[in-house]
Amino acid sequence: MIDSSLRRASGSLFGLAYGDALGRPTEFLTIAEIHRRYGPSGPRELEGDPALVTDDTQMALAVGWALHEAPALTPEAVEPLLRQRFLAWAISPDNNRAPGMTCLRACGELSRGVRWQEATVADSKGCGANMRGTPVGLLPVDLDTLAGLAQLQAGLTHGHPTGLAASELTAYAVRLLREGAELAELPGLLTDRAREQRRVYRADWLGDLWQRPGVDSPQEFIALGWDECLAVLDRLTATLTRPDDGGDPCRRTGEGWIAEEALATALLCALWHADDPVAALARGATTAGDSDSIAALAGAFVGAAHGMPAWPPTWSAQIEYADQLTALATPHD
Repeated sequence: MIDSSLRRASGSLFGLAYGDALGRPTEFLTIAEIHRRYGPSGPRELEGDPALVTDDTQMALAVGWALHEAPALTPEAVEPLLRQRFLAWAISPDNNRAPGMTCLRACGELSRGVRWQEATVADSKGCGANMRGTPVGLLPVDLDTLAGLAQLQAGLTHGHPTGLAASELTAYAVRLLREGAELAELPGLLTDRAREQRRVYRADWLGDLWQRPGVDSPQEFIALGWDECLAVLDRLTATLTRPDDGGDPCRRTGEGWIAEEALATALLCALWHADDPVAALARGATTAGDSDSIAALAGAFVGAAHGMPAWPPTWSAQIEYADQLTALATPHD
């Protein structure tokens, strides 16, 4: 019998890729165009063999392999491996899926050997910061290490404090679900975490990233990120007090192009369809915003909650990078 923990890790990694693949064709379509193409319930079948993903899954794999290869989960051991994997992605011929400009710009600087705190795009809190961070939530590490890893992998390209905070919350959500938390508990648990961490600056992981004009202390820097996450979590909580109106979830919690909104809108899709995982992905893909990213995160969350049984069994042989997803979900020494 497959261990429950392995099923949940596999469910989360494959769920990320499945959501990414379902949202890839709809990312730049209007809701009306999505409905005309797929019907009112949105896309519910993978297209192509293999079903192609975007840079969201590619970058999550880069993070996953860096963590897999690290001799120790410390900033000194992990940062060079993240840099190596990000640069390999940047020059890969498969990096042809409308990659994020922030990641490309930062990778250009990283390739010159610049310190990552200087290579990062300091004012960017794009959703690329947290989309790729879900593998961090699958690691059996203490919460301080989880937080440091999540923020470090974000910070290499997205230097805005909200990108850091949202990435930690994304990894923490996966961690909670994998350990058995209910999806319905997440808004409250994430809000509690954000309040607890509001002025915690992880200097051992981030170094002097906080130093920039107009910022007087590392605590002031990181609090900005947590405050923006708290604001969108408040919007999520308020939305959940009302019935689902069947409309675009982006109208409630944002279009998902930025990190905190991608987290909140993906959670909204997952919570509205907690008992129908494929519907959660379809709902994320049927949005006017960053559809592939929203659906990818929703898949990571629902997959961590339900494990591989959440997904149609034929999909695992159809999705691109299936071999890598399987390998990264398998425990290793």
